[in-house]
Amino acid sequence: MKQRNCMVAQSGGPTVAINASLAGVISGVTESGAYDTIYGSLNGITGILNNKFINLTELMTQHPEYMDRLTNTPAMYLGSCRYKLPHYMDDDSSYVFIFKQFETYQVDAFFYIGGNDSMDTVLKLSEYGKRIGSSVRIIGIPKTIDNDLCETDHTPGFGSAAKYIASSLLEIAHDTFIYPVKSVTIVEIMGRDAGWLTAAAALARNEYNTAPHLIYLPEVAFDQEDFLLDVKRLLFERNNVIVAVSEGIRDASGNYISASEKSKDTFGHSQLSGAGKTLEFLVKEKLGVKVRSVEVNVLQRCAAHLASKTDLEESFTLGKKAVALSEEGVTASMVTVTRVSNDPYTVNYGHAEIKNIANEAKCVPVSWISPAGNDVEQPLIDYLTPLIQGEVDVQYQNGLPVYMDVSHLTGHQ
Repeated sequence: MKQRNCMVAQSGGPTVAINASLAGVISGVTESGAYDTIYGSLNGITGILNNKFINLTELMTQHPEYMDRLTNTPAMYLGSCRYKLPHYMDDDSSYVFIFKQFETYQVDAFFYIGGNDSMDTVLKLSEYGKRIGSSVRIIGIPKTIDNDLCETDHTPGFGSAAKYIASSLLEIAHDTFIYPVKSVTIVEIMGRDAGWLTAAAALARNEYNTAPHLIYLPEVAFDQEDFLLDVKRLLFERNNVIVAVSEGIRDASGNYISASEKSKDTFGHSQLSGAGKTLEFLVKEKLGVKVRSVEVNVLQRCAAHLASKTDLEESFTLGKKAVALSEEGVTASMVTVTRVSNDPYTVNYGHAEIKNIANEAKCVPVSWISPAGNDVEQPLIDYLTPLIQGEVDVQYQNGLPVYMDVSHLTGHQ
C-alpha cells in the first residue's frame, strides 16, 4: 500500500498562537491516522527548496510531552521566511522542484500556516498544482496579529496580541497617572493597513481608567491639526493624555506618517517606523508639554506569558480542521472561523477558497470608528472582547517560561 505523508510549514511574522496550529495539525494527523509521516519544512517554503525538514511524527512519538509545550511556545518552531514565489508563468523552476519534492517524500497534503503573504504562496501553489494535474491538497491555515485576512472572522495570534496591547496600555496608564503634571504619552502599535490591533487598546478601559483617550487607525485619514486640537482639548480636562496610534496612519493624500517609501520588503510593503516619534516631536513643538512616545514593536507578537486561552484553543482547532479538510479532498482553500454569537461567544469552523483571500486585506469597518476618527465604537469593543478571554497555564523553570528547544533554527545544536 502506498505510503501517504503530509508536510507543514510556517511563514511570515511570529505570533503566540502559530505553534498551537502546528500542534493541531500534528494532533489531527495522529488521531485520524490519515498520514504516516508529518514532515516539517524549516523556514517556510524555503525549507522545501533547500531540502531542510524535520520528521515531526518521529519527534512527537519519542516525546509525547512536547505537544503541550509546543502549543504554548511562541513564534515558529519550524522557523519562518519572507520569500515571495515568482509567478509560475514567469519562472516555474521553483514550482517544478517543490512538486518534485512532494513526489519524493510521498506528500499528499501540504499545510501552510501564515498571513496574507503566505496565502499568496498557497494560491500560487494551488494554481500550479491544478495546472499540472497534481493531486496534492494545498491548504492554508491563518495566522497574523494584524487580523486582516478576509473570509474569516478573526485570525489566530490576534487575540493574544490584543490581550498584550490592552494589558500594556492599562499598565502604561498606571505608570503615567502617578505624576500630577501635564503630559502626553503616545503608544505606537503595529498595523500597516488595518487598525485592529491598535483598536484593541480600547479594552484597557475600565471603571477607573479611560485611557487610551485617543485612538487613531489607518482606516481613516489622519490630520495633524485635528490631532493637536484633540490633545489640547483633553489637556484642559486632565493632566495625562494617552494616545494609541497605528504605525500605518496616513494623511488624506495617502502618505504614511514618517514612512520611507524607498524602504520596502520583498512583497513591496513600505517599511514603517516613526509615527509615534513624529507625533511626539509635533506635540513637543506645538503644545510645549511633557511628552514621550512608546513603540511597542515586536513585543506584542510573542508574549506567550500573556496569551489568550481562546486564541490558543481556536488556533489548535484550526490546525486539526485543516487535516480533516485534506482528508475530504479539499484544496486551494484556507480554514476559517465564523462567529455565531458574541454572548455567549460561539464560533464555527469551515473553509474558503484561497483565491478570495490571498492579496486581499480586511480593514476595520468605518462604522466601527468614531465620526471624528479619534476613537472606536461599541460594536468594535463587542467584537474584540471575547478574543482575549482566558489565561494559559505556562510552565516555569528558574523563574522563566519553559518553551520548545529551537536550537535547530539557530545552528547551535
